[in-house]
Amino acid sequence: MDSNLNGSRGTAVSNWILIGIFMLIVQVILGGITRLTGSGLSITEWNVVTGALPPLNEQGWLVEFEKYQATPQYRILNADFTLGDFKFIFFWEWFHRFWARLIGVVFVIGFVYLVAKKKLKPEMQRPLLVLFLLGALQGAVGWIMVASGLTGDAVYVKPTRLALHFIFALGLIAYAYWFYLQLTVKPGEKTVQPVLKKRIIWLVIILVPQLMYGALMAGHKAATSAATWPTINGEWIPEALFRETPWLLNFIENKLTVHFVHRGLAYILLVMVVLFTVKAFRTPSVTTTFKRWAKWPLLLTFLQVLLGIFAVLTSTKIIPNQWGVFEWMAQLHQVVGMLLLGSLLRLLFLLRTPSRNL
Repeated sequence: MDSNLNGSRGTAVSNWILIGIFMLIVQVILGGITRLTGSGLSITEWNVVTGALPPLNEQGWLVEFEKYQATPQYRILNADFTLGDFKFIFFWEWFHRFWARLIGVVFVIGFVYLVAKKKLKPEMQRPLLVLFLLGALQGAVGWIMVASGLTGDAVYVKPTRLALHFIFALGLIAYAYWFYLQLTVKPGEKTVQPVLKKRIIWLVIILVPQLMYGALMAGHKAATSAATWPTINGEWIPEALFRETPWLLNFIENKLTVHFVHRGLAYILLVMVVLFTVKAFRTPSVTTTFKRWAKWPLLLTFLQVLLGIFAVLTSTKIIPNQWGVFEWMAQLHQVVGMLLLGSLLRLLFLLRTPSRNL
C-alpha cells in the first residue's frame, strides 16, 4: 500500500479505522466480562437478526430461560438459578453480541459514507475487504466457541476454542491498527535499524503464544490451580508437568503445564524487553518518534507481570457470580496485554524501510 495516504481523505479514513479499533478493544473487554461472570452460555442460539433485541416481555424471558435450563451448565452448575440470576448473565452475553453487531453497522455505514464522499483511494479497498472478512470470521469462531459448551457434560466452552477466539480477535485488532499506522505515520518518522527490527519481531513471536496461553489459563480457570508466587505450589518445575498422555496434550489440557508455560514466557518476555529497551536508547540514529514510543513496551510489560502475579494470588478469593478483586486483576491483565502488542506493532512499523513505501 502507498504510504502517502495522509491528507483529507487519509484523515477521514484513519479516524473511522481508529473508532473501529476502539470498538474492537471494547468488544474484547466485554468478552472478558462475559467470561468472568460465567455468562457466555446464557444464549443458546445464534440469530443474527432476531437476536439483536433481548426479550421484551416476561413470556419471552421465560422462553429463553427454558432454553438455558436445557444446557449442561444449568443442570450441573447453576440449577439454583432464579430468573433474575439468568437475566444478569443473559445481559452480558447479549451486550457482547450486540456490540459485535454495532461494530458491523459502524463499518458498513462508514464505508458507504466514505465511498459516497470519494474518500477511499483504490489502494485502501483491499485492506478494508480483509478487515470485513476477518470480522465475519471472528463472529463464526465465536459461535463455534459457544457451541462447544452446549453439548455433553460441558459447563464451560472449550479452552482451546476460547484461545482461538481471543487470538483471532487480536489478529483483527492488529490488522486494523497496522492499516491505521499506514494512514497516519509519515515516512520521515521511520528509521532503518535491522537489529532493532529483528528484536521486535522476536518479541512479537514470544508475546503472541504468551497471550494465547493466557486465554488457555482463563479457559481452564488455571489460576486457582497454583495460587502461589514465585513458585507453582511450592515447586519451580511442577512434578505433574507431563502427567497427561500423550505428552503433547499437557500443553493444552494440563492446568499446571499451561500455568508453567504462561509464566515462563512472561519471564522470557520481560528479559527480552529490558534488553531491547537498553539497545533502543543506546542507538543514536533512531528517530525522535521511535524513542518516544520505545519506552512503552517496558512499562507495559512490568505492569503486565505485576497484574498477572496479583491475579494469581487473588484467585483464591473468587466467589461464583460475583465481581471481585481477582476479576479486576484478570480483566486489566488482558487489556494491558493487548496494549503491549499494540506498542510493539507501532515500533515494528516505525522500523520498516521507508523506501519500500509501506
